[in-house]
Amino acid sequence: MEEKKAIIEALVFAAEAPLSIERIAEILTGTERADINGALQELTREYEERKGGIHLQAVAGGYQFRTRSDLGVWVKKLRTAKPVGLSPAALETLAVIAYRQPVVKADIDRFRGVDTAGSLRGLLDKKLARIVGRKDVPGKPILYGTTRKFLEVFTLQDLSALPTLRELKELQD
Repeated sequence: MEEKKAIIEALVFAAEAPLSIERIAEILTGTERADINGALQELTREYEERKGGIHLQAVAGGYQFRTRSDLGVWVKKLRTAKPVGLSPAALETLAVIAYRQPVVKADIDRFRGVDTAGSLRGLLDKKLARIVGRKDVPGKPILYGTTRKFLEVFTLQDLSALPTLRELKELQD
């Protein structure tokens, strides 16, 4: 089992995006998903106990190595280019998409009370939002939803991990 755990660790490390149990099972043919899940849980525990600079985290339907959040100030010093932030308008647009998806632009505009074309274009460019289809009504407007990168950026396992509207209201108060 230690060899399989080492292989799983190497796969997660080498993956460019969070690696799902299903994908690991495709690579490690003949290995039960329960064994893979057990190895991932054991690796997660080992990294937590070690209290090193990185940890294994379940995110966006898979597993990924991440730096500890309390060490972010040091990692930022290493990075030469600053990550492009989101304007308040883009964050509001993204929130509407996240909570109402799939959603058409007209509904986003109506909810926000302004034209969201610029914000929407920026979210598509940053790959935080995507076109998920067309609504079956006259004119066939485009439907928008969030992406896997959205889950990664906001450290969410899936959309059910979004705070509820009640939780957001409590935070505001």
